[in-house]
Amino acid sequence: MGKFELVMPKMGESIIEATITRWLKEVGEQVEEDDPIVEIATDKVDSEIPSPVDGVIKERLFEEGDVVEIGKVIAIIETEGGEDVGAPAPAEKEDAKETVQAESKPAPKAEQQEQPFDTDYGKSDRFYSPLVKNISRTENISRQELDAIKGSGKDGRVTKRDVLGFLDKREKGATAKPAAPKEKAAPAAAPPRVEQPAVTTSDGDEVIEMDRMRKMIADHMVMSKRVSPHVTSFIDVDVTSIVNWRNKVKADFLKREGEKITFTPIFIEAAAKVLKEYPRVNASVDGTKIIHRKKVNIGMAAALPNGNLIVPVLKDVDKKNLLGITKDVNDLAVRARENRLQPDEIQGGTFTLTNFGSFDSLTGTPIISQPQVAILGVGAIRKKPVVIETTEGDVIGIRHIMILSLAYDHRVVDGALGGMYLRRLKEVLENFDVNQSI
Repeated sequence: MGKFELVMPKMGESIIEATITRWLKEVGEQVEEDDPIVEIATDKVDSEIPSPVDGVIKERLFEEGDVVEIGKVIAIIETEGGEDVGAPAPAEKEDAKETVQAESKPAPKAEQQEQPFDTDYGKSDRFYSPLVKNISRTENISRQELDAIKGSGKDGRVTKRDVLGFLDKREKGATAKPAAPKEKAAPAAAPPRVEQPAVTTSDGDEVIEMDRMRKMIADHMVMSKRVSPHVTSFIDVDVTSIVNWRNKVKADFLKREGEKITFTPIFIEAAAKVLKEYPRVNASVDGTKIIHRKKVNIGMAAALPNGNLIVPVLKDVDKKNLLGITKDVNDLAVRARENRLQPDEIQGGTFTLTNFGSFDSLTGTPIISQPQVAILGVGAIRKKPVVIETTEGDVIGIRHIMILSLAYDHRVVDGALGGMYLRRLKEVLENFDVNQSI
């Protein structure tokens, strides 16, 4: 009998670990090729790892709830034949190579240290992945030094790349190890905590624990409100021409493509066009630096059947035509509802659109998705009596009206810029080319 080592697969450029949420196969259970073996979670995406071979589950190396580095072996599958099969995943080879490079760097001599450095990383208030901890211990990086490294990962998390960059600077003399303090320094003043008021329950109340995704959404929303001073501007748009055009083409489009055309791709196409004209709205803030994003990657907030929210990202929207955007919107929406998105498909957004009109809401004040600086809210389309200017005077007509709301980060986007973006977006939508085909 041979054995196959099932590894945690690579799931995106910035993903270094994943959580095992549920084992689908027990030890001793027979599996066939492509049978799902385990469910894993990273950021907002849940995925299944299928078996690459036929065999029997011989051993499970991690428990449910464990956080596992990409490339680590998580299970052993016993296969027919006398030879072991399988090879390390590309991510495992890459991680191994970088770790070896890190280990090959000369460690500082013990006699140069005035006192042993603290390597009990469990004392830190920050989260460090097992890989970061292993490299830090191997390279004699103290907990104090590790705490001082600026993290480039999600929510400021220190990544493997950050640690190797620190080692490179230290080797070149750019970062010297601090001498042990002769006196214990006074702890820095902690920021004031915002205390949540006490919550009481009454007879008949139902208490439900948040699931993992809801906890992450809650944390991200609270963080965004603390990071960005939010301002929201509104404008109404006459989308009668768009409504009439869609009504004209939707039947033929459904027959030809086998899928529907909604208003969302039209709004995303227009939003991307105006972002190219106002690049500061397609930006991020890093301390006192403003990063104008070259790419226009628009996140599309999507409600899930379980009541949670996910934001798949359409990449390079400004380079696609309306048909391409429509295909992407439909594909991502379907796979979001079916929990089949890949981790890379919810990352890299530079701007976000959320459609309040899907639930018949007139408008809303959305929360910015960090580290972006703006989010566009699209309200319900309603027929309204409006004043129409003609060469013969003003008349009252029935038009399809929609309210757009733009929430923006007042650190870099002022009311004037936010207003100009909305006004230009209104112009683009109201001058929609009704003679175009799709």
